[in-house]
Amino acid sequence: MTLTSRLTLLASASIFALSSSAAHAQSTADLFDLGSIQLEGEIDPSDPVAGYVATNAQTATKTGTPILETQQSVSVITGEQIEDQGATTLGDTLGYTAGLTAQPFGTDPRFDSPTIRGFNGSGAQYLNGLRILRSFGAPSFEIYSLERVEVLKGPSSVLYGAGIPGGVINQVQKRAQFVDFGEAGVGVGDPTATEGFVDWNHTYSDNFAARFTAVARDSEEDVEELSSQRGYLGVATRWDISDATTLQFLGSYQKDNPLTPAGVPHGLIGQVDDEDLRSFYAGDPTDDNSDRETVNLGFELSHDLNEDWSLEAGYRHQRFSWDYTGFYVTGLGTDGDTISRGGSTQDEESVTDNLDVRLRGSVWAGNTVHDLLFGLDVRHYDAKEIVAFLYADDISYSNPEYDGANLTAPWYASTKDSVLDQVGVYAQDEVSVGNWRGSLALRHDWAEQTGTSEQKDTATTGRAGVSYVFENGVAPYASYATSFDPEVGSDIDANALKPTEGKQWEVGVKWEPTTFNGFFSAAVYDLTQSNLSATVTEGGISGTRQIGEVTSKGLELEGSVDLDNGWNIRGQYTWNETEQTKGSNVGNEMANAPTHNASLWANYGFGNDSALEGLRVGGGVRYIGTRFGDTANAYEMEDVTLLDLQTSYDVTEDIAVSLNVTNLTDVAYVANCGGFGCYYGDGRTVQARMSYKW
Repeated sequence: MTLTSRLTLLASASIFALSSSAAHAQSTADLFDLGSIQLEGEIDPSDPVAGYVATNAQTATKTGTPILETQQSVSVITGEQIEDQGATTLGDTLGYTAGLTAQPFGTDPRFDSPTIRGFNGSGAQYLNGLRILRSFGAPSFEIYSLERVEVLKGPSSVLYGAGIPGGVINQVQKRAQFVDFGEAGVGVGDPTATEGFVDWNHTYSDNFAARFTAVARDSEEDVEELSSQRGYLGVATRWDISDATTLQFLGSYQKDNPLTPAGVPHGLIGQVDDEDLRSFYAGDPTDDNSDRETVNLGFELSHDLNEDWSLEAGYRHQRFSWDYTGFYVTGLGTDGDTISRGGSTQDEESVTDNLDVRLRGSVWAGNTVHDLLFGLDVRHYDAKEIVAFLYADDISYSNPEYDGANLTAPWYASTKDSVLDQVGVYAQDEVSVGNWRGSLALRHDWAEQTGTSEQKDTATTGRAGVSYVFENGVAPYASYATSFDPEVGSDIDANALKPTEGKQWEVGVKWEPTTFNGFFSAAVYDLTQSNLSATVTEGGISGTRQIGEVTSKGLELEGSVDLDNGWNIRGQYTWNETEQTKGSNVGNEMANAPTHNASLWANYGFGNDSALEGLRVGGGVRYIGTRFGDTANAYEMEDVTLLDLQTSYDVTEDIAVSLNVTNLTDVAYVANCGGFGCYYGDGRTVQARMSYKW
């Protein structure tokens, strides 16, 4: 797709960023390499974005189609927004995004489990367009290493294979740029958080550049007995082999030891001060253990076959290992003080290989343009997991003792040795006829699991959409999409379980103003997932029937603005009505799916003609509505409103300091309750940073 006025806006923003003295620790937009834009080519959606407004995304179509012309909801959290909000986890990053509940279980340093349109997104996370695979949710990835995060909402199997119908979250790593720059910084915080970070990019020749990103962090939680250390090293290179061929390497090594609070019994909620409960630890530091390593090695290859056709490939190899011992609570004694608890251990190792090969081209037929995409997606996941649950001594709430919990031999243990292979072939046709835009896509997948459990599945999914782009930047659209997700096991008749199926209708309107830099969207959707498993009893025998069904209907309003007078603003409102319509718990809402969710963030930078030149101030408000922590709707959480603040100052052209405060008023609120206890959201968190840029 040739450049439009959007390129002019982006280039203008980049020139402004280059001339600005602002030093951004997360984003590289202020060092944007304008030379990487081909004046007669395409905008690379992985490039840095100045400000909060992104007009292109890779995730929705895998072709970088402008978001305005994409017939599905897409949100992009830019590196500059991530930095302004002081985000250190994926949950922090997604807190101001429509359609998501970013931290339904509070902050968990082990992994992130945001809900997307009511569906658990712990297994819907991608890195550079390739899925992060793990049986119990994707492990957390270092946020400082990211250039942006993209969220595609609604069924997405047509491009990404098996997955939830809620959507996908794609984390995009920082890439090597053909310009020399670097920064180094340190940070301190409360609760205790010390960190150091480095981001260095160097051009070694006219056609080769490399970038190195490193982080060392030591942090505590509201539960002071728990701390987490992390070391991260990322390497990105870019080699322009010829005018037609580019090869990028993307690698990372991360070692950390995350631990999560054990929770508190539901019986204490409302009986004891919330701030005291938030800081209470029902585990035991003597027995706690966590040792985790993640290695990612991959590449992205692009080769232009001619002016109209190109071949692209993305590959990532991941090795993951984790040895973990933690605690959970099981109940409260009749004395209102004695807490029963248990321990859990897991020992897992996995290897993942992802390969996505795409052939792209354009075909003209009169005044009609067909932008075609043909792809082969191959996924191999080999995992060995040992999970055990153990008895532990009770602990007193009023007088806890941390001298060992006397963990027993496992009362339950599970060993899993499995291999998952998935192959998908897909085709996509994006049609342009004057101001009309259309999209048709179709995919077929073969999935097989062998080892401890064995299963074979096939599925065909699709997506169709249409929109009309008015000259004033308004684009109404409508789309239909489907998804599938394999279920392992057998039903009451000993037949293999079928994959769950998702389908969604969505209509909306997008607006990219022509007079200022902004982007706005409104979407209404009706989403259904079927073939869910439910427990039934037939003829005195209990078993599984795939008779379950859930629906998720909603409205999402979202907008981002970058104004010339120094304002950057992002806001959203989400209305989401979920219901379990068939199977178990009919009539109940889905877990962790608030009906109302809203947020607004604003940041202002004083200009060169101001006495406060170099100062930026900002803040935001987040509202999370009432919700249930489980599908039985036995645990209801109250709504909560949270305030955040941010300020930064350029001491010199190269030195900057910043301060972020989240949950400014230190609201103590229950994020989630379930059968394994209740968990609190983060209290007030203060983080100060100083960085030097060259």
